[in-house]
Amino acid sequence: MNYTAEAPAAWDPAFAGADDCTLSSDQCVIQGRHYFVKGLIEVPVIDTDDVFSWGVWVSLSRENFSRAADLWDKPGREAEKPYFGWLTTDLPVYSTTTLNLKTLVHTRPVDERPYIELEPTEHPLAVEQRTGITMDRVREIAAAVLHSGSGEQR
Repeated sequence: MNYTAEAPAAWDPAFAGADDCTLSSDQCVIQGRHYFVKGLIEVPVIDTDDVFSWGVWVSLSRENFSRAADLWDKPGREAEKPYFGWLTTDLPVYSTTTLNLKTLVHTRPVDERPYIELEPTEHPLAVEQRTGITMDRVREIAAAVLHSGSGEQR
């Protein structure tokens, strides 16, 4: 019920080890000027209590990334206002790219990934987040992701 991207679309394995680049399981900096956090786009599964989630990367401004990093391990961080960001994970199961969709990053309690809220557009992913998906759609996504070899099932 969860698929995750290991790095933002802009990440290149050649960046590994560079002084101005960092990739962890939750945060990424590229060339000291591009900042990303990992969060979850949660999609309700209709007629169940389940939630399907995409583990995705969102770019943040330097200021918002610094603020999020300062609060990363602090209890109460979930009271923080949402941060604006751009989706930087391309989910190939959608015919229209998911790159650069507008988002709000909602911080959650320590040890919980942020919740990624998509701008309420007509993009199929945004529609699914708002209206939910069927279990058949979950199976369709799983088959497409496993067939493409992209993402990691959790």
